[in-house]
Amino acid sequence: MSDFPSLGITGVTGAIGGEVARLLSRDGLPLVLLARNPAKAPELPRAVVRPADYGDRMLCERSLEGVETVFMVSGHESETRMEEHRSFIDAAVAAEVRHIVYTSLMGAAPDATFTLARDHFATEEYIKDAGLSYTFLRDCLYSDFLESMVGDDGVIRGPAGTGAVAVVAHADVAECAAAVLRNAAAHSGVTYTLTGPEALTMSQIAHIISEVRGSQVTFHDETIPEAYDSRKKWPAPDWQYDAWVSTYTAIAAGEMATVTEDVEDLTGHRARSLRDVLRGE
Repeated sequence: MSDFPSLGITGVTGAIGGEVARLLSRDGLPLVLLARNPAKAPELPRAVVRPADYGDRMLCERSLEGVETVFMVSGHESETRMEEHRSFIDAAVAAEVRHIVYTSLMGAAPDATFTLARDHFATEEYIKDAGLSYTFLRDCLYSDFLESMVGDDGVIRGPAGTGAVAVVAHADVAECAAAVLRNAAAHSGVTYTLTGPEALTMSQIAHIISEVRGSQVTFHDETIPEAYDSRKKWPAPDWQYDAWVSTYTAIAAGEMATVTEDVEDLTGHRARSLRDVLRGE
C-alpha cells in the first residue's frame, strides 16, 4: 500500500466529510484532508491537512497536488456557491485530479421545485463538462436535520401538504461515500440516490419526533404566502427565503418521496430510519 495520499476529502470539519475521513482512516488509507480552517481538521493517522477554500482557485490547486480522487462536499448555502463550486472544479482539473465524488441532492434538475437542487444540477453538469470521471451522491433531506425544523412552540410549519420525503441519515451518506471512495473507478459515471427506508409525511415526522422525545410536536401546513411571512422574522436575502420555502413545496410536489435501495447496495445494511437517528442508533 502506497504511503502517498492520492485521496482527498473536503468538508472534514463537518458531519459527513469528517465521518468519511474517519472511516477511510480506519482502513489505513493515506488521506489529504482539505479544510477551510486546517486547525479544526481531525487528527488522523496517515493523513495530511491542507488548506482549501472553494473560492480560492490557486490555493485549491496547490492543495490538490497529487490527489487523484477527491470527495467534494457541496459548499455552504450562499449566493456565490455556484461560483465557488466552479472555482474548485477548475482547480481540480488544473491539478490533474481524475475523479470527483460529489454530494448532490435528490431531484437535482434545472427545473426542480427546490431551488437549491438547481444549483446541484448545474454543479453536476460542470463536472461532466470538465471531462472528469465522477460519481454523484444525490442525498435526500437529512433526517439529522429534522428536529431543527421544530419551532419553539413544538410546531413544524411549511407548505408540504401531504407530500412525503425519504429522509436519509448523515451516517448512511458517509458510509456510502466511503464505499465509493475505496474503489472510485468501479463507480465512475454512476449517480446514486441516497434515501432512508421509507417516505414520511411531515405529520408522520412530527409524530415520530413526539414519540421518541416524549414531547408534543405537530405539523402545520402553511400556505405559500404564510410560509414566506412566517420566515420574515429571520433577516435573509430573497434567495434564502425561496430556498427555505421550496424545501417544503418540493415535498408537496412529490419530488423527494422515492425510496431507493442504494444505501443498502453500497453499505450492505438497511438504511437507518428516522427513529434510528433520533435514538442515536
